[in-house]
Amino acid sequence: MPGQRNAKLADEIRTIIASTLDRRVKDPRKGFITVTQVRLTGDNREATVFYTVLGDDAARAASAAALESAKGMLRTAVGAHLKLRHTPTLEFVLDATEEEARHIEDVLARAQLSDREVAKAREGKAFAGDADPYKKPDEE
Repeated sequence: MPGQRNAKLADEIRTIIASTLDRRVKDPRKGFITVTQVRLTGDNREATVFYTVLGDDAARAASAAALESAKGMLRTAVGAHLKLRHTPTLEFVLDATEEEARHIEDVLARAQLSDREVAKAREGKAFAGDADPYKKPDEE
């Protein structure tokens, strides 16, 4: 199946890029980069490499610049290890999964706080009207 081969190839590319970043890239701007995922196009000509960086926005920007400058060396390493007819071009994209998860956790925390405030305001209160607000036919 081409899908399984594509996934296996993407995983190998992720491993090669991660180890090359760790061992051969000596750029001081690199920071603590973790390669999280690689996605390949159907023809295996382009690879999108998702990564995360430990640190603030300045560290992310510096790491992005280091990756951009090491792109040629990383592509050469991928080509040397995989021995494909065409080595895929690499595009590095900052993985926003952690930020999205943090945002969702913040939204959930605010919702829980709001629920607690509503429950506190509801204590000791009663509904307006009768206990059974529905009309019933008259009994004779």
